[in-house]
This record gives sequence, structure tokens and C-alpha cells, in this order.
Amino acid sequence: MEIGVFSVSDITTDPTTGHTPTENERIKAAVAIAKKVEEIGMDVYAIGEHHNRPFFSSSPTTTLAYIAAQTERITLSTSTTLITTNDPVKIAEDFAMLQHLADGRVDLIMGRGNTAPVYPWFGKNIQDGIELAVENYSLLRRLWDEDTVNWSGKYRTPLQNFTSTPRPLDGVAPFVWHGSIRSPQIAELAAYYGDGFFANNIFWPKEHYQQLIGLYRERYEHYGHGKADQAIVGLGGQFFMRKNSQDAVKEFRPYFDNAPVYGHGPSLEDFTSQTPLTVGSPQEVIEKTLAFREYFGDYQRQLFLVDHAGLPLKTVLEQLDLFGEEVLPVLRKEFADRKPAHVPDAPTHASRVAASVIASASEAVAEAASDAAGRKP
Repeated sequence: MEIGVFSVSDITTDPTTGHTPTENERIKAAVAIAKKVEEIGMDVYAIGEHHNRPFFSSSPTTTLAYIAAQTERITLSTSTTLITTNDPVKIAEDFAMLQHLADGRVDLIMGRGNTAPVYPWFGKNIQDGIELAVENYSLLRRLWDEDTVNWSGKYRTPLQNFTSTPRPLDGVAPFVWHGSIRSPQIAELAAYYGDGFFANNIFWPKEHYQQLIGLYRERYEHYGHGKADQAIVGLGGQFFMRKNSQDAVKEFRPYFDNAPVYGHGPSLEDFTSQTPLTVGSPQEVIEKTLAFREYFGDYQRQLFLVDHAGLPLKTVLEQLDLFGEEVLPVLRKEFADRKPAHVPDAPTHASRVAASVIASASEAVAEAASDAAGRKP
């Protein structure tokens, strides 16, 4: 089980102090959080892509490359790369470049994006979102998998004898997760390619995500990538912790009540009972997180949202220290003890390179056997 942090990169006023961080403060905070993720022994840091206020992360690969230079172990990912409004050629180039700089410690979560005004800024229409996702991803796969691409489609100019550079590190493209909040078509897309499926798992009750993950697992098996319970699933989540529950609730309540994403709606108590948000003690975070496996089956990646709603950097780093000391070791052991042997680990660059070598060797053996059979009198 990979465990890490993901950020939506919001710039939100701290309701307890009235301070609104600058873009510079939030950008530098993202780097500090990623370094803390590595320091406490977590596995993944992911940051989203947004082109509208109140968000700062318009160029996640730039941020991740900077973080790559200051870390050694963690996987660097995105909590959304917009497959709809980005040019697939630029995605192919940017992430291959990041692969080389980070020695393979790279993957990404593809998403459509649901902010309607952003689409026309990039010459697109949100009504075409699903078709854009399907067509653009098909082209992206070819750009990574084929040295020379000839292609034509509906939403961009054709390509003739085009080679995306640099080529993926070791000939293996970054692993792709497809993220969705509500679209079964995206679950289908992930299953068709044998990619991962990442369920945001923040704002909706578990039943909502059970449907999407169940569909993805069923179609993953249908397309012959493995059994349904071997499909590659990632989940989001969020927590706020203190040593005892009362302190956590008291401290987090003003942030919850005023947060643009869920403030002025259900009460904190209702929200925590109906969604994956945990506000309480380390033990409560452990228990609620382990329960995800009961709802969704064995899965490979768990990411937590921790730096939102105006929480100051100091508080976020305290949260991560507490998580590393009291939660992470328990989750690692419990998830490892409960995972069946036939369920795969999360893909890494090293594991995918090894699989590619084995597949190439198998093809060579099969081809040699076929040639030998053809030469028989």
C-alpha cells in the first residue's frame, strides 16, 4: 500500500487569523509539505492542476521537478492533470522530461476538470469533456508507446511522422491513474487500458464511490487485465488530528465552517459521519482508513488531503509529524497483513521496467519457436 498526500492547491483565508497566504507562500508551502512527506516515510506527493483562482498550481510538472531535486524516494504525482484542455503532445513531453529528472519517480492522475470557464480559455467546450478525454488519452498513449506517430482526430490538428521527445525513461511511460468523481465513462477508459482508477473519496458517501470502483473492477476483468480484485485502485481521504478528539474538533471547526469547498453546508458532525473526513484522534484516523478496504476492496494507494481550508503550514506539518509517528506504522502493518497474495502492489517505474523486460523476452522466445516450427520439413 502506497500512502501519501495530495493537494488541490487552494489559496484560502485562515478564518482564525484573517490571513490570506500569497501565491508565493502557498507555492513554497507545497515544497515544504512534499519534503515532510518524504521525511516521515510516506510514499507519494501529488498536486493538482488549476488555471483559475483561488488556486495556484497551473504548472504541476514545474513544481514536481523542483521537488524532485530536493527528494530522493517519494513518487511525484498529480492529483489532476487535465486531459481535456491540455495538448496531449505537451503532456507526453512534460511527463517524460519529469521522468528523466526524477529517475522514474513519476506517475499522474488524469482528469477532465469540472470548472466550466476554464475550457474556453484553452479553446475547448466543457460539453465535449468526455469525448476530449477519450480522444486525447488515445493519442497520449500512442505518443508514449510509438516512436513515430501519424494521427488525425476531431479536436486537434493531425500529426505526421511526429516523435515526442524526450522518449519515456527506459522505454516505459509513466503509470496513469484516471480520476473521476462522477463519470462512469472514465472508469471504463481506465479499465480498457488496464490503467489505475483513482476515486477522489472526499465529498461523497461511500456508496457513490462503490458504484464507480465496482464498475471499473468489473470492466478491468472484462478486458483481460486480471481478476476484478486485482484492479489498481487509489483512494483519497482527509483528516485533522490532535492527540484527543475534542481538541481536534475544536481546532478544526472554524476551518470547516468557513471553507469554500464545504463550509456553510452540513455540520462538521454530519459531514464526518457521511463522508471519509476524519476529525479526531490518531486511532480514529486509523479505524476509519482501514474501513475503506471493507467498502472498496483491497487497493493500492491512499492519499490524504491535509493542506486545505486555510490551514497554516505550521499546522499541516504538525499533522504530518503526528501521522508519521502514530498512524503510518499501524496502517502499513494492517494493510500488509490483510492484503491477499494475489493482489498486486501499486505499479512503480522499476516494477514496470521489469515487466517490460519479461514481456519482451517472452515475445522473443515465442517468435523463435514460431520460426523454428516454420523451418521443420
